[in-house]
Amino acid sequence: MTGRDHSRKGQGASAYRLEKLRRQSLKPGVEGAEGSRGGPHANAVVDCGWGRLVFANTFDDTRALTDILLKEKPQRRDIAFYVQEPHVVLSYAPQDLFLDPSNTYRLYPYNYRRTKRRPRGFHIRRLSTREDAVAVNRIYAERNMVEVDPDFYWTEGDARALSHFVAQDNRTGEIVGTVMGVDHGRAYNDPAGGSSLWCLAVDAQSPHAGIGEQLVRQLAEHFQARGCAFMDLSVMHDNAQAIALYEKLGFERLPYFAIKTKNAINEKLFAGPAFGAKLNPYAMILVNEARRRGISVEVLDAEEGYFRLSHGGRSIICRESLTELTTAIAMSRCANKRVTRRLLGQAGLLVPAQVTAGDAEANAEFLDRYEAVVVKPLDGEQGQGVAVDIRSAEELEKAVAAARKVDDRVLIEQFMAGFDLRVIVIDFKVVAAAIRRPPQIQGDGQRTVRDLIRRQSRRRAAATGGESKIPLDKETKRCVADAGLDLDDTLPAGQVLTVRRTANLHAGGTIHDVTDQLHPKLVDAAARGARALDIPVVGLDFIVPDPAGPDYIVIEANERPGLANHEPQPTAERFIDLLFPQSIPSGLQPVRKRSIGHGPAQD
Repeated sequence: MTGRDHSRKGQGASAYRLEKLRRQSLKPGVEGAEGSRGGPHANAVVDCGWGRLVFANTFDDTRALTDILLKEKPQRRDIAFYVQEPHVVLSYAPQDLFLDPSNTYRLYPYNYRRTKRRPRGFHIRRLSTREDAVAVNRIYAERNMVEVDPDFYWTEGDARALSHFVAQDNRTGEIVGTVMGVDHGRAYNDPAGGSSLWCLAVDAQSPHAGIGEQLVRQLAEHFQARGCAFMDLSVMHDNAQAIALYEKLGFERLPYFAIKTKNAINEKLFAGPAFGAKLNPYAMILVNEARRRGISVEVLDAEEGYFRLSHGGRSIICRESLTELTTAIAMSRCANKRVTRRLLGQAGLLVPAQVTAGDAEANAEFLDRYEAVVVKPLDGEQGQGVAVDIRSAEELEKAVAAARKVDDRVLIEQFMAGFDLRVIVIDFKVVAAAIRRPPQIQGDGQRTVRDLIRRQSRRRAAATGGESKIPLDKETKRCVADAGLDLDDTLPAGQVLTVRRTANLHAGGTIHDVTDQLHPKLVDAAARGARALDIPVVGLDFIVPDPAGPDYIVIEANERPGLANHEPQPTAERFIDLLFPQSIPSGLQPVRKRSIGHGPAQD
């Protein structure tokens, strides 16, 4: 027999063994299989903190499986996985249970290929401290996922069965991603030796690429090192981005089903599409809250975000968070930044020095007085025409010329260093506050600044439904040039570059909730500012050295703030409270809905 024949025979035998292994491990592991450890535990349930994972393949009595699901605790999400006869389970409680519209995928060790590419700008480790658990909850809340009591990881969680990993930013130390997995052998003595992936979530504000993929790889390699035969996961059928990642890593789709209870957390999964018209995220968050309360919604102009809400004989037209309750006078006060500043100053709030742009000599004189200035069109939004931290007369004239393309009237304002803080005020009460940070990129030693900006822009667009992108305009080029670089230069590995000085979300900025940290003096200033402008819904922009401190200046007011940017704070709930106070449940505030993701929040 030749060497080639030996090779072919070996390949055939190997393929046969792999196929046999695949056929055997395709079974969830209870169909007559008795492992060396005495077979699987009956009626296996694992508490995951966000809810219970019910292994349906360990239940001989379908009625018992149904009863377990009907005992779900409030504000939790139980999942029955590996359901082989979903129609029978649903027949016992059709009003309480539903078939989850997710697909099951499995990764076999022989399909998985390790990569030599290591994480850039972050590393992955085990969740190990209470601070880690709190940071994971921040990501869960950002992604509308059910949060986990931080004490669960050490007091109630099964440390043998559950594995938790986090991704940590090398530079800032922030937790930017998380994943949880279940070892089936340790959870219920699974003869098939399986495992599964749950709760993969990535911080939408992180500038790093590939966090989700690296977390999946970490968990897969962790379970492979334990000798697990496969790793399964459940992902929404229409999550094309996640499915593409899983298929790239070698996952195969399997015919297994999941069943969940009909609760407020799962509502969007069993109630059908949230709304037929395609509205942007800023309108949808309000429409969904209104419909949840039984308020009628009529879309008037989906492209521009106009809709009418009607309830109990009252009808109000909205354009996202701008409503008929905001008068034309209040709107004009916010639109004219000079008037905004004057009214806020008259109310006793701290505001920056400001002049109307004139000739080059007068402009240069104002610059000399304050050393650094901000240039902005008198009437503008979404950061258009705004240039920040101008320090030379030449730059100043260029910035004024660019701002005049947005509005002939241009303001020059004293520049104040600090954090850009957006405070949401509804019905003259502070509801949410967040630090807005300018877009940044981090070098990898291979890609150009231009490529890194485009990649980061795509990630921001994916995380915000296309609302946030980094424009390659004069302001971006100016910021890059100020750092001594060109767009076609390669950014050294690890170097962080701020590519715009404005923090507007539409221009690629990121937002970080600080509501619980806000100093009482800032809360008071925001409420007084809304009163001075006499506007019921407003986003006030502050510059602060620290959101937990009392120092500030107020720079702008936005009459149509994006409330979706401030989840999980209850901005939509308070907005509907303002419009339709009779829709508030008697004696209760509306319950905030959160859901837990099975596939990744894509980075």
